[in-house]
Order: sequence, then C-alpha cells, then structure tokens
Amino acid sequence: MLSFLLPVLFFPFLACAAETILGVFIFSRHGDRTAKSTPPTALTTLGYRQIFNSGTYFRNRYIAPNVASRIVGVDSDVVEQSQITVSAPVDTVLMNSAQEFLQGLYPPVGFTLASDTLRNGSVISPPLDGYQLIPIRSTTAGMGSEDSAWLQASGNCPQAILSSNEYFTSSDYNNLLASTGAFYESLTPLINATFGADQISYKNAYTIFDLLNVASIHNKSLSALPLLTDSVFSQLRTLADHHELNLAYNSTDPVRAIAGSTLAAQIVQGLGNTIKSQGKSKITVEFGAYASFQSFFGLADLLTLPDSNDSFMGIPDYASTMTFELFTTADASSFPAVEDLQVRFLFHNGTMDENSRLTAYPLFGQSSTELSWTEFEAGMGRFAVGGQKQWCEACGNSTGVCASATGSSSSSSAGAAGSGSGTGGGISKAAAGVIGAMVTLAVVLGSQAAVMLVAGLRVVRKNRLASRAAHENGVGEADERKG
Repeated sequence: MLSFLLPVLFFPFLACAAETILGVFIFSRHGDRTAKSTPPTALTTLGYRQIFNSGTYFRNRYIAPNVASRIVGVDSDVVEQSQITVSAPVDTVLMNSAQEFLQGLYPPVGFTLASDTLRNGSVISPPLDGYQLIPIRSTTAGMGSEDSAWLQASGNCPQAILSSNEYFTSSDYNNLLASTGAFYESLTPLINATFGADQISYKNAYTIFDLLNVASIHNKSLSALPLLTDSVFSQLRTLADHHELNLAYNSTDPVRAIAGSTLAAQIVQGLGNTIKSQGKSKITVEFGAYASFQSFFGLADLLTLPDSNDSFMGIPDYASTMTFELFTTADASSFPAVEDLQVRFLFHNGTMDENSRLTAYPLFGQSSTELSWTEFEAGMGRFAVGGQKQWCEACGNSTGVCASATGSSSSSSAGAAGSGSGTGGGISKAAAGVIGAMVTLAVVLGSQAAVMLVAGLRVVRKNRLASRAAHENGVGEADERKG
C-alpha cells in the first residue's frame, strides 16, 4: 500500500510503476441526449462524441501499448472477446452509448490487421476499415428507460417505490414545494409548451431542469430569452439534484437505493470474474442511469466526503464514469494470491478527454483510497444485493420469477461477495439480465400510476404536444427534437 496516500482523502490518480493493473470495472452514463419530456429520446451528435472520447480515454489508460497503467496481458489492437464483457439495456440512448464507447475503446484496426488471406491466396479486405464488432449483452427489462421521466418508477421493486414515494410526504419536500412555487411559476413562458400549469413546480424539478438543460445546449433562440440567467439555471440544477438524490437514496431506508445495491453486486462479480479466471477476464463495462450512481454514492459513504457537494451530491453529468481497478503490488509474473489483491475506486464527472484525470476517492468511510480485496468485498457486502432470492425479499416480491426464488433458492448471500476466495459469487449474468435491468434502471422506468398520482404528470399524445408547441412561446418539442 502506498504510504503517501494515507493522509489524502482524494487526488488526481497517478499510476505507480510498482503496480500491475489486473482488471477493471467501468460503469458509465450515456452521452448528451434529447429531453425526457419530449420522447423518444435519442443521443445527439454531441452525445456520440462525448462517449467516443470517453472510450478513447480508457483505451489510452488501460489498453494502448506501452502505457503505464495498461492492464497486464490485454490485447491492444484486435480485441480478444474473452477479455471483455459489455452490457446495456435495450434502450436507444444507453445501447447506442455502449456501442460508441466501444469504438473509442477498440477502434477500427485497418487493412493490415483485419485482412484475411484465403487458401487460394485471395486477400479479403475488411469492411469499414476493420471496424471491430464487440457483443453487448442486452437487458430487455430496461427497454425505453431513458424515455421515462421518473427515477423510482418501476413496478419491479414495490418496496423501493414505496420508499421513494415517502419523500413526497416529507417536510423537506413540502417546504421546498411551497418555497419555490414563485420561482417555477416565473419559468412558465419557457416551458408552457411542454408542461401544464399544474406541473410547473418542484414536484417536476428534474424534468423541468432536463428540458431547459437540453435547450441551453441546443436551442439557439434560448439565448435571446432573458429569463434563463446563470443564476436561475444554477438554482434549477441545485433543486433537481436535491430532488433526485432524495428519490434515489435514504440513509434510514436502504431499499430506496436498490439500484446501487444491485450495481454493487455486479461490480464485485465483474472483478471477481477476473480473479476466478486467473486474469483471463479483464474488462467489464456497463451502461446505466444516473440513479444508480446516486444510490451507490450514498451506500458507499461517498456523500460524507468533504467535497461531496461538488462530486457526489448532484446528478452526474453526461458520460460520467465510475471505475474500479483491481491491481497488485506483488510479483505479477503469475496471477497473484487473493491476499495480494487491492481495489481502487475512481470517479470522473462528465466526459473524458486527453486532458481529463480520473480521481480516486475512499470508499466506506475509510481514509485510504486503496483497499485489500477482502476489505472491498466485505464493504460492498454490507449493502450489495447479490442474488434473485435476496432481491425478491428486499423488494417484497413473491410472484413471477420471485415465486420460486423466495421459496426454494438458497444461492444468494449478503452481498455479492461470495467466499473469501474472491471469486465474486454474486448475481449471475443470467440473473443480471432479469434483475440488473429491473433494478439498475429500476430507477428510471414504469409504475406510471404511482408516479402520476404523486407527481401530477399527464399522458399527452405527441401530436397534441406538437400542436401546442407550434402555437405557444417557449421551449417546445419541435425545438428539442432538433437537438
């Protein structure tokens, strides 16, 4: 362990020559997209560029030849499929983000590396300059999640929905609802083409911010409107941050953070697969919603750090990433023993480029940014939901896939940690397809009745929105679709 790190809570990480990176787990948000309140959402050209730049950054950090923090044994040019696992929901924004990220991570390799010589001597040139195809494991339960405006809106985890809905009866919510009424009403000329008068309030803090945030990036006419000053936009962002964090995490009710709990299990499994395979599995990449970031931040005690307001209290920006490095300072000529393995958590808010730096932060309230594998596994095990039976019990489900799980399954344990062997005996990839998407993006989909009851949202036909936008002033659907 590096002694000079002990008194430092966080810092731009500098790779140490004595370290060997064995594997990484990367969790990423999507790039810039159109607004949730004007579905269907889609990645913008800016969003594709952000995600591509992020993938390129991670290539230059972990994969490119001769870089100091290169993962030991990773193939640098032509991808070795057994070394990488990628997953994303069946969602236009998130799936396309994953595809674009991979093009930065493993770009086309050109004619020389990708051409094929047949037995008869014919040389077959590759299409698209050697474009590399990397399978993305799709999770169908999260289909269309980025079109949903609400975090804890999935009927898949009733206890999490009930927990989040409790925020709407809290004194904090009601005080802000009352105290910000005039503020939101003043924005009516900007948003009345999309939101009705009864919707323009703190109860829709995120969707209002999201619409105006997209407009501030893409709507050229917005600069001519004096209402959206820097001060007003900052207040919109702060209120949206507070609103969404309270829906995603509550320190006294862990089930509200079920998205972060499931993500924790998948992180341990991903790194555990590197250990179990003796280093053959090297890279795990997952894409998901900002709610998973927020709930994980709370569960992992990152909200208590001195700079948490800057780094962790807000909604992560587009293309933000959490990275977990599995490394050793021992001899890595053969795969190290479990007691020689360490883990480091790194976070970057927003897209990565050549000038970006990942920053390491301490997990679980500890002072060091480096944890032994055993410490990391145990810390994640405090809140990880690592199996179908455990998830069903936490969510109060007893029907469907949970009917048999709650009655007979004994495969889950507290967390995804498994035994001290470090094999990551947590949620399986098959279960992750059912549970991971149900929960990692649980915070973004479904139970429309519960959401509408609390938030006052209405189902409006798109042609009605278009007609309304055409006849009223403000930021409307037509402007947003151009973004």
